[in-house]
Amino acid sequence: MKFGFDIDDTLINLRAHAFSLYNQKLGKNIPQEVFQALQRVEIHEPFGLTETEGATMWNHSMEEIYFTDCPSFEGALETLQLLAQQGHEIYYITSRPKQYCARTREWMVAQGFPIKDSHFFCGMQDIEKVEIIQKLALDVYVDDKPAVLETLGNVATKVILKNQSYNQQVNLPRLNHWNEFLKIIRVNE
Repeated sequence: MKFGFDIDDTLINLRAHAFSLYNQKLGKNIPQEVFQALQRVEIHEPFGLTETEGATMWNHSMEEIYFTDCPSFEGALETLQLLAQQGHEIYYITSRPKQYCARTREWMVAQGFPIKDSHFFCGMQDIEKVEIIQKLALDVYVDDKPAVLETLGNVATKVILKNQSYNQQVNLPRLNHWNEFLKIIRVNE
């Protein structure tokens, strides 16, 4: 089978990692429960930052957020390694900025994710993600962003939503924990 995966907040817990970094940088101690209750992707509000200040902080912190010790979600790495061992094709499709693509790929390989050069797509807008997913004719695609998955309603690709606090309003097959993934794809086949 051909599997596609978003990276940030699907395979790795990027926003929680960034939230911890914000706490450090701003000298705050805002609890994870506040983070887990956020109803939007952006994480700046609990820190009292405006939209502009939040965007500026994110943009100035990107390198640290992307390339330090951001953890993968429990079971994500092992699941993808198992799929690769079973001979499945694994594609990574991320909208991280183009200037971070090479380092993102290297970082993912260093974490142990099974990556082939021709199976790594980076540096595009969400609409371009949809085009790539369609062109690859993926069997399954997992992402945290409803806007990407809902656009795939007319294709044969089975879409799975990685559960996040900001996507609760969406009614799609939902991955709460990576140890459920193999069961979900069997159930939905």
